[in-house]
Amino acid sequence: MRRGRQTAAHATSTVSEVNMSVTPQTSAVGSVKTKSGTARRPAKRRLSTVMTPWLFLAPALIIFTWFKFYPMVSGFSMSFYDVQFYSESKWVGLDNFYRAFSDLALRSAVIHTTIYVIVGTLSACVLAFFMALTLEGPARHLGIIRTAVFLPAITSVAIIAEIWRILFNSADYGLVNSILGFIGIEPQGFLSDPNQALWVLILMSAWKSAPYDMVIFVAGLVGVNRELYDAASVDGASAWRKLWHVTLPGIIPSISVVLMLSFIRGFRVFAEVYATTGGGPAGSTSTIMTHIYKVGFEELNYGYASAVSFMLLLFTVALTLLHMKVKSKLTA
Repeated sequence: MRRGRQTAAHATSTVSEVNMSVTPQTSAVGSVKTKSGTARRPAKRRLSTVMTPWLFLAPALIIFTWFKFYPMVSGFSMSFYDVQFYSESKWVGLDNFYRAFSDLALRSAVIHTTIYVIVGTLSACVLAFFMALTLEGPARHLGIIRTAVFLPAITSVAIIAEIWRILFNSADYGLVNSILGFIGIEPQGFLSDPNQALWVLILMSAWKSAPYDMVIFVAGLVGVNRELYDAASVDGASAWRKLWHVTLPGIIPSISVVLMLSFIRGFRVFAEVYATTGGGPAGSTSTIMTHIYKVGFEELNYGYASAVSFMLLLFTVALTLLHMKVKSKLTA
């Protein structure tokens, strides 16, 4: 009896040891299966989460690629050829780019464009900043005034150009010349005078761009901490000190955005010039874009026009990168 009990006890302990040795392995295998199963499901979910937005964007991206990126690539390839429409185009390599550096007409267009950008951008920014200071606030009537002031920014360039041609007509009956006649000033040539036409276009650019820049400045002024003005008032700071040490540092991001957009817009100006003077008189208002249009669509030299366009693109990209670098240092 005693031996039977010992044998039964020994068998029971052996079975329990086997169960203990098997159970962890089984649980480990089950945990592995569970982990693998839960790992597969999030992977599928992540894939669908990533792909779903691109599926919605696909139609727009296809259209944008066809009408934007493909012409850019095609134009870049054309810049290495002497493009012929009725025969095979001739490979010229970098000759079109070399020609751009020796083209006196392009050099003149670059000078006009640079003057247009610098003077027009600075004048528009200063005007927009003081307009924003005047019209910034939650009052309802200020919102109505801001809307009215913003109208030139959304008006068609063709309409603005035609209005400007009527206002600055060089004839005696032109509106501005009529006003000048009342105060004893002789009629001016304005858009027909090579010495005045570019400055009239700069004035038009500032008038059209200032409302758009004003909205950006208003948004920047809203973000300035009002407690800084209170602290400056307690320290006895004047209005000019508050403007210089509180307002301007607080809207540096807005100033950065306005300058960058104005520079890009200025170097690509075309419609305003083409609709008013067409680059004249005597090429005094020619810009880079009007020069490209003249070379490409009037002289039918598409290869050279494409080369100048690609150089303008590289300059714009370099200007943007430089701006981002300077901005990062200022905001650091």
